[in-house]
Amino acid sequence: MTVTVPPAGSPTALREARVPEGGMYEGPRTLRRLPEGWQEQPYRHVELVPQGCTIGAEVRGIDLSRPLGPALREELNRALLEWKVLFFRAQHLTSAQQRDFARNWGELETNPLLARGAGEDVVRFDKGGDATPTFENVWHADVTFRERPALGAVLQLREVPPSGGDTMWADMAAAYDNLPRDVKDRIDGATAVHDFIPGFARFYGPEKLAPFQDAFPPVEHPVVRTHPETGRRLLFVNTSFTTRITGMQREESDSVLRFLFQQAHVPEYQVRFRWQPGDVAFWDNRATQHYAVNDYGSHHRVAERVAVVGDRPY
Repeated sequence: MTVTVPPAGSPTALREARVPEGGMYEGPRTLRRLPEGWQEQPYRHVELVPQGCTIGAEVRGIDLSRPLGPALREELNRALLEWKVLFFRAQHLTSAQQRDFARNWGELETNPLLARGAGEDVVRFDKGGDATPTFENVWHADVTFRERPALGAVLQLREVPPSGGDTMWADMAAAYDNLPRDVKDRIDGATAVHDFIPGFARFYGPEKLAPFQDAFPPVEHPVVRTHPETGRRLLFVNTSFTTRITGMQREESDSVLRFLFQQAHVPEYQVRFRWQPGDVAFWDNRATQHYAVNDYGSHHRVAERVAVVGDRPY
């Protein structure tokens, strides 16, 4: 789907395409789900039910506890590239089955900074009640402080609060597409520093973080990365881990990053998922950011996540 934008410089464009202070757009946006030249094909092994305009689809007619054949794996990968986050209802996977499903996309990642579930490559999020509070309710992409940030992640909700606890995802291809030309000119070809400390300092004190500084030194990634499978250009900075744009004065870097961070907040780029126990989400971490809504108070929300090692962004 494409929303037509008036010609640049026309009175309509000046009126409708204004970007107020703070970076939130007014007026029509380009909402393009597929890369240019992408040949859309029917799905033969599963049914897809779109949940958003450019991002998010529920996949029906599949049991993730069973091994994937080559044709089914290829179709799911195409669905992931086209929709960026996939939802599977009522799967109720064991941790081993969740890992087996994720391994169809590559080597699994471990994260020593987060609590483990059943196995070193399973992260467990036990929130609410007497659990230690954490702060995933910020727009972010996972582990961009690594040289090879995660390709994607498979998250399953094991315990769901009676209300609240949704997760939201934002399409960072749409975010890039709609940047003003002058902003694109400033950031195309630029790199930014990503550091684990700002994101995890919200959880832990300096004594907890110090042992990991040698393992996770700051890294640089492109501000705009190219998706390795679709060729799509993607905005690749996030509030949790991106600290500055290389080569810019601090004041200018902070100003540009504030504007770029704000793009994930645009509702037209988002999809929101209401969980039920046993539901699974699989998202492309290269192309999205996500936000865990913390609105369930003292009720428990228990999730387990498995992540797949990614490539070096370019």
